[in-house]
Amino acid sequence: MKKYFGFIVLFFALSMSYAQNKKDVLLTIDDKPVYISEFKRVFNKNLDLVKDENQKSVDGYLDLFIDYKLKVAEAYNEGLDKEKRYVVEFDKYQSQLARGYIFEDKLTKELAEEAYERSLEEINANHILILATYDDTPQDTLKAYNKIKKIYDRAKAGEDFETLAKENSEEPNASKSAGSLGYFSAFSMVYPFETMAYNTKVGEVSEIVRTQFGYHIIKVNDRRERATPIVVSHLMIADNGNDRTFDPEERINEIKALLAQGESFESLAKQYSDDKNSAKHGGQLNAFRKGQLRAPKFEDAAYKLKNVGDISEPIKSKFGWHLIRLDEIKTTPTFEEEEESLLKQVKSGIRSKIVSSAIGAKIKDKYDFKVVNDYIPFFDTYVDDAVLKRRWRYDTIPASEDKVIFTIESKEVTFNDFAAYINNRQRSPTSFKTKMNVLTSFYDEFETEELKDFYKENLEFENEEYAATLNEYRNGLLIFDVMNRNIWEKAKKDTVGLENYYEGHKQNYIWNERVQATLISTSSSDVATQVQALLKDGKTSEEIKKAVNTNDTVNVIISEGDFEKGQRELPADFEFTEGVSKVYNHNEGFVVVDVKKVLPEGIKSLNMIKGKVMSDYQTFLEKKWMDSLRAKYNVEIHKKALKRLKKELDS
Repeated sequence: MKKYFGFIVLFFALSMSYAQNKKDVLLTIDDKPVYISEFKRVFNKNLDLVKDENQKSVDGYLDLFIDYKLKVAEAYNEGLDKEKRYVVEFDKYQSQLARGYIFEDKLTKELAEEAYERSLEEINANHILILATYDDTPQDTLKAYNKIKKIYDRAKAGEDFETLAKENSEEPNASKSAGSLGYFSAFSMVYPFETMAYNTKVGEVSEIVRTQFGYHIIKVNDRRERATPIVVSHLMIADNGNDRTFDPEERINEIKALLAQGESFESLAKQYSDDKNSAKHGGQLNAFRKGQLRAPKFEDAAYKLKNVGDISEPIKSKFGWHLIRLDEIKTTPTFEEEEESLLKQVKSGIRSKIVSSAIGAKIKDKYDFKVVNDYIPFFDTYVDDAVLKRRWRYDTIPASEDKVIFTIESKEVTFNDFAAYINNRQRSPTSFKTKMNVLTSFYDEFETEELKDFYKENLEFENEEYAATLNEYRNGLLIFDVMNRNIWEKAKKDTVGLENYYEGHKQNYIWNERVQATLISTSSSDVATQVQALLKDGKTSEEIKKAVNTNDTVNVIISEGDFEKGQRELPADFEFTEGVSKVYNHNEGFVVVDVKKVLPEGIKSLNMIKGKVMSDYQTFLEKKWMDSLRAKYNVEIHKKALKRLKKELDS
């Protein structure tokens, strides 16, 4: 049985409670205090997200904050914090968040600095692998080691490494690849292998290194400086399948021809690129290094460009068709510029195990940890070999036999706790071949988890930043659930209510003036005038293409369909009149529109705009619901506290 560290938890809870005295209370909801510190944190965090300028003051934001707290109060009132889905998701987040506070910062940064230094160069190497898992018996492990040792001795004696790899390596395909790994850098290989490779000189064979795959020896062939980051611009035509009225490949080639004729890359990107985020910047992307975009075809094409200004051939990626221009070859980033990304990689990768091994010792030093009873004698007989097949059954250990394995402060961890852990842990696949290997491995994990859990349980009472972040997530989950129950799901199911809302608000869903038209764009004023004349002569789109796009020169791009007033494709001063329009200067080019039919303003049908009406209906329901919550709960604002807050934040 676990005896939780209740006294310490209570002590910290009381300490925090008294630390925030009555002067710190901004308001109460049914006599429950809400503190100034929470308002300030939420206000400062969300200030840039608030679009209404009137809500960027304390008075203006206070109503939003009260609504936020009322939703949380109602979620608790409805018992949503007890729902299984909420509990599972919150526990998962809490564990993830706590990991960031448990990591030993100094060691983590040292590993990040090491990775940065390694990332400055790439290594080319071959390796030889003899398979051996950590689960193998001592006899099998020794056999594998002796095998790699003999190969190692032959390599050190001067035998050809590639021949040795082809004949002896147990890596799949080694007989053909000779163990070649090509070029790699930091984070590309498992950490022990990477470390050995970086500690071996060019032309030399490494010492034997053990990884989760087995025993390796490494021959380092070359080291070179890693490619620097680059900046490129791209123009993308998305491949949306049947949603397109034109062939994306044909369109990208038309644009390529326009570039060859001297058109501006930036101008064409703004007009035609489907990557709207980069299009407004002339197609330019943020700087990246090879491997960062996770789009190999795009990256390979970008890095093949040698000179600033070079433009690629059209290339196909999973996103669509691209033209890429090299804009800048940047200098290598500093550690400070890369630090945040490197720290994330250290914490999420195999290096984290190095940090984790230090965590247990750190927590033991922080709290009073004592081993009370050795677990091995009891569990060696209590657990049978069925655990190797994940079939061992846990029965509660009688109180007379249940003993405390270790304590953390006054929290007792017992035989029953470990037995329950084994019962759950064995469900995951394992390749252990002996019962004692299973028990030893499971116990190491169990002890570390118990130490982390204890640390996590107390972290909310010891670390103000952690507590605030956790509370924000807790509230966010609850608000999502309470909104889903009272607004979103209700609106989705209430078809009659939706129809009634639409009938009562039809005036909000009006088509602007529209045209059924053919829209032809070009970068040349003369070509636009020629197109206008051809349209007036009744020429079709295909006939115009043949007349204007000659000698592999693309001069026009044609779009057909319905266009609504205010739509991006239409000029701002477009005249909605049937027939061929004048030549408009638009989007750094020229446009002529052949209007087949002018469609008047009119009410949009519910089926056509159901998503928009649903959104508006949900807003309508939410307003009614919030009015009911304000009537249900008693909100009292502490005027003196509010005055102090306004003086601090509005000044």
